[in-house]
Amino acid sequence: MSDLTELSQGDLFAPPDPIVTCKTLDELHGLIRGCTKCEELAEYRAQAVPGAGPADARVVFIGEAPGRWEDRKGEPFVGDAGAYLTELLEKIGLTRAEVFITNILKCRPPENRNPKAPEMENCAPYLERQLALIKPDVVVLLGRVALERFYPKEKITEAATVPRRRTVGGHEMIFLPLLHPAFGIRRQDLKPEIERQFWKIREVLDELATRT
Repeated sequence: MSDLTELSQGDLFAPPDPIVTCKTLDELHGLIRGCTKCEELAEYRAQAVPGAGPADARVVFIGEAPGRWEDRKGEPFVGDAGAYLTELLEKIGLTRAEVFITNILKCRPPENRNPKAPEMENCAPYLERQLALIKPDVVVLLGRVALERFYPKEKITEAATVPRRRTVGGHEMIFLPLLHPAFGIRRQDLKPEIERQFWKIREVLDELATRT
């Protein structure tokens, strides 16, 4: 029996996945802004926050979820943690204009609570498509939630600065977990460690440069 005859009529005439068929970030982000998969988040948010940065960024940063200021402005990492992230990037010779920044969730959870598993599942196809379109060399996972989304059995305190390779959309990328910049805002004593960890991004980029 051929593969074709084993398909159900529903399979044969199922419409294509609109996320997978997006050819550009602009097109994909339009879908994200109109998403209502998570009823609570869609009702609570001021607007969805798809992400920001160039479509060919070598480095993608993934945080947890938009906060109050991100929800208002529609841009990721624009609060205190965002200012600190900008400072960290400058220390290692990068600018925000060079990198793409997004989150596991594209909508602010009520009262900034932790993302729920179904919400992360609903957002996962958007994030995967972003990575497939951008094709970055390095994906920086900022904090516990971002790490656990891709590596659920690992702890951020043990996984931080340990690079690992992963293929997304047919493109191999280096995933690099790091402590979230927000820790440096809440605990000033952690800033030296956070800054030390961020230098690992520069090390990875320099190592990749020597191979090309």
